[in-house]
Amino acid sequence: MSSTSDQDSTLAETRRQFLQTGLAATTLLPHGGRAQSTGSPRRPNIVFMLGEGQRADALSLAGNRLLQTPNHDRIGREGVYFRNAFVTNALCAPAPARAVILTGMHSHSTGALGNNTRNPLPSSIPLFTDLLQQAGYEIALCGKAHVGNGVRERKWDYYLGYNAPGTNYYHPVFWEGSAGNIAGPHTYSGYADDVVTDHAINWLKQKRERPFCLLLWWTAPHAPFYRARRHLDLYNGVPIPKPDTFDDDLKGYPGKPRAFANADNKIGTTILGGDDPRSLEELVKDYYAGLVDIDENIGRVLDCLSELGQLDDTVVLNTSDHGFFLGEWRMYDKRFMHEPSIRVPTTIRYPKLFQAGRLVDEMVLEMDIAPTLLELAGVNIPANMQGRSFVNLAQGQEQNWRKDWLYEYYEYPASQKVRPHRGVRTDRYKFIHYYMEPEEFEVYDLKTDPGEKNNLHGKPEYADLTRALQNRLLELRRETKDPALNS
Repeated sequence: MSSTSDQDSTLAETRRQFLQTGLAATTLLPHGGRAQSTGSPRRPNIVFMLGEGQRADALSLAGNRLLQTPNHDRIGREGVYFRNAFVTNALCAPAPARAVILTGMHSHSTGALGNNTRNPLPSSIPLFTDLLQQAGYEIALCGKAHVGNGVRERKWDYYLGYNAPGTNYYHPVFWEGSAGNIAGPHTYSGYADDVVTDHAINWLKQKRERPFCLLLWWTAPHAPFYRARRHLDLYNGVPIPKPDTFDDDLKGYPGKPRAFANADNKIGTTILGGDDPRSLEELVKDYYAGLVDIDENIGRVLDCLSELGQLDDTVVLNTSDHGFFLGEWRMYDKRFMHEPSIRVPTTIRYPKLFQAGRLVDEMVLEMDIAPTLLELAGVNIPANMQGRSFVNLAQGQEQNWRKDWLYEYYEYPASQKVRPHRGVRTDRYKFIHYYMEPEEFEVYDLKTDPGEKNNLHGKPEYADLTRALQNRLLELRRETKDPALNS
């Protein structure tokens, strides 16, 4: 294996070549967008709300009987609900959704591989918000940035954010500024996501001549899982059902690799300095209470847009940075390429283009968001973006959508001892490769085994399937120019 410095050098050179090729192929019209004729429709505003660790079934629209999310649900009922949405790296910060979403590129393409990456994203990689700003949009970020240095080096028209999750929900610490002049840190009073929403709404109410793009990225329900005070008694006396694998603790499933069984992200394990949940009931109730707060704030934003007369002129997109284990195998948190960790709720509302109540079952990824929002804004999509716009898919017009995709996780040993792994997921099958010695594998048929209990790897009757999935994983890494192939 090459040294870390050799791998970093290879990564940097491959990424530089890749970006030069992609950016050279990108042609922007004046102001970065498509020319519009006199009398053409006004470009839509954009409000992009990003949840924190909201798993796909943590939504009453998805059938959750304990958690009520009427405002989340409203976006899906009045717009499009993607029932198979995923992240390509289930981690809060630079590696997964936040950097991937902003750039439309895999973690290995940007070099933002884990939460321990604190350097800014390379200036040669434009964020989709940069491109919108060049096209005449006013752009704002309110909430949890958690990318490099909080992407404060980019020229936001308004910014109220922070980088790390923080531990004080009641006196949150943010950086704030406008027109690229950001100062801080400053301490604010109030529950963190309520404060962020207050400032976001104030910014929405400002008079402006140009369209706007607001990133409203929440904090809850992240550890230490503090609730808003109005929700302190929420779910008192409500029984919490156990996942059917909770009591097995991996003993009844010998096919699970040690890489999965020996990780520390389990309920009752101290990995976050005392902020860890001590019981299933504590975890689930605090987690759901955090999402109730977010749902209330989503409602406040939708009401604000309605009062301004701009709701139907605004693309409203809601999703999450990753999923979350809630006691499956006694686990919590994320990181692994298992369904609770990688599946997220995703809805989009824009009645001028999208039919209300449309359900989409094709697999969409967090890296599809950047090209989607650029297309909706009439801005050319850079050739180096690896995601695909799902505008046509949301309209029911896409006939040639992806059949599989690449997952990657790098951060190790970090705080939870989740070993690095890669994988490929198709609409039916999943292949996971833990590539550090000793190598281990998982293979699942998600049609017959949606709970991922029966590892098919090593079973002779599935040898051909395993080989095909392993080959496809290698192909996907080549297609996306994974620098590690050259190390």
